[in-house]
Amino acid sequence: MELAVGDVAGYRRRNPKVCEIPFNSTNKYHVTVHETSDQKDPSYLLCMKGAPERILERCSTIFINGKDKILDEEMKDAFNNAYLELGGLGERVIGFCDLPLPSESYPHGYPFDADEQNFPLNNLRFVGLIAMIDPPRAAVPDAVAKCRSAGIKVIMVTGDHPITAAAIAKSVGIISEGNETVEDIAMRLDIPIEEVDPRDAKAAVVHGGQLREMTSEELDELLREHTEIVFARTSPQQKLIIVEGCQRQGAIVAVTGDGVNDSPALKKADIGVAMGIAGSDVSKQAADMILLDDNFASIVTGVEEGRLIFDNLKKSIAYTLTSNIPEITPFLVFILADVPLPLGTVTILCIDLGTDMVPAISLAYEHAESDIMKRQPRNPKKDKLVNERLISMAYGQIGFMQAAAGFFVYFVIMAENGFMPSHLLGLRSRWDSKSVNDLQDSFGQEWTYFHRKTLEYTCHTAFFVSIVVVQWADLIICKTRRNSIIHQGMRNHILNFGLVFETALAAFLSYCPGMDKGLRMFPLKFNWWLPAIPFSLLIFVYDEIRRLIIRRNPGGWVEMETYY
Repeated sequence: MELAVGDVAGYRRRNPKVCEIPFNSTNKYHVTVHETSDQKDPSYLLCMKGAPERILERCSTIFINGKDKILDEEMKDAFNNAYLELGGLGERVIGFCDLPLPSESYPHGYPFDADEQNFPLNNLRFVGLIAMIDPPRAAVPDAVAKCRSAGIKVIMVTGDHPITAAAIAKSVGIISEGNETVEDIAMRLDIPIEEVDPRDAKAAVVHGGQLREMTSEELDELLREHTEIVFARTSPQQKLIIVEGCQRQGAIVAVTGDGVNDSPALKKADIGVAMGIAGSDVSKQAADMILLDDNFASIVTGVEEGRLIFDNLKKSIAYTLTSNIPEITPFLVFILADVPLPLGTVTILCIDLGTDMVPAISLAYEHAESDIMKRQPRNPKKDKLVNERLISMAYGQIGFMQAAAGFFVYFVIMAENGFMPSHLLGLRSRWDSKSVNDLQDSFGQEWTYFHRKTLEYTCHTAFFVSIVVVQWADLIICKTRRNSIIHQGMRNHILNFGLVFETALAAFLSYCPGMDKGLRMFPLKFNWWLPAIPFSLLIFVYDEIRRLIIRRNPGGWVEMETYY
């Protein structure tokens, strides 16, 4: 046969395909039968390509220098050496063979049937190997390193030969430099593989044939004992078994794939990720998420974004919950200690629906902390969005500091106007009585009902302003969960605007004419803004010290009790 170099389409037209056995993951080969109409005596040519070891086992001869030769052991050794060398470079190797079908047995018009396979598939003629390099994207090694630092275990499951799979895994960092497989240890010690204890190898390359013979317990032990694992020459069923094995370990499993064969594993995984460009329609339907750029690094970016969203939700909740304590404690003290009401319902609404709104939303725009991809994955059973440590911090610690600031301002204003703290106890009934217009303060001055209420509403305004002042510090400390604000910086301009907004709104509600009649909020002296500032500084310093202890003593008591 003459090959018209460069005219592939023409060559195919002259040698039309009459039968085909498509490639599948079980056989691992692809067969076509073509008419060879360019010969004087029309006949057929059977062609096969696929996994080199599957091709070789179906061949009895080899085509060299235009002649057929017996495929002896020497040729098989040469084949294996070439395969090892090419596969070791991380190149994907495909084997090819053919067989001219004699016209006597297969005359023109012979009814080839792919289902019945009424043509030979053994004793073929080996014609050679082709190695193709499919280099990993430049961002993949960095993405794998990020996964490892984030506590995510990356397992490679492929249909490639173990040699090729191991080479690719080492090139992208799935098998770390210095971590040896059983084969590496055997080669280094120059001993048979059978004599190597698998537990001595941190990395493992498992052939599909080995996996087929493993029990569930052995697979569980493999997944538990080895930190870096590559499964090669796997079938779709085995991919599913691997996913189930990881889930038995209590892991949250994400699977990436692009072919029909990956669909069972994509469906079984906690989250299936299909490829948007190269992926089949079946894999996209089975998956929960589709990568539009087919880039593994995008998955890592997605993990980082997910952690950032979870972090920022926690921060926003922590900030919002904290002000509940200084809002509720005035009513408790009002009831239990029988004092004039320190904070009114209108001012509470001004906090919840006014000054806290923009700062709480601004935390959604906070940048990721530097350690976000260095943390271990959270335990979904224990590490909820709102947990007991967040409640303890918001209500039990920061919240009570804020309440203390509000009461301090309340007692300062009352004392400046003649009502000392001890004189306020049990005063509520007479204070709120409209018939009492001669109520004496600590210095004997008499107060009418109207003047008492004016003083009370002024205290409400001051208590409200004090909450705004301490919420400055609360907003800043909520920017980070572990790092110092010095590390994080103040680059969130929406949050910076939130600080200005809540302060400006508090000033507007206090000093705008007419607020005393509409919202019962009265203008404050400038020095009545100041008593809450030390408490704001205390909150800031307290939380900086807490986070410093957490960074210096990871896993210690402070982290266990306060890291939310």
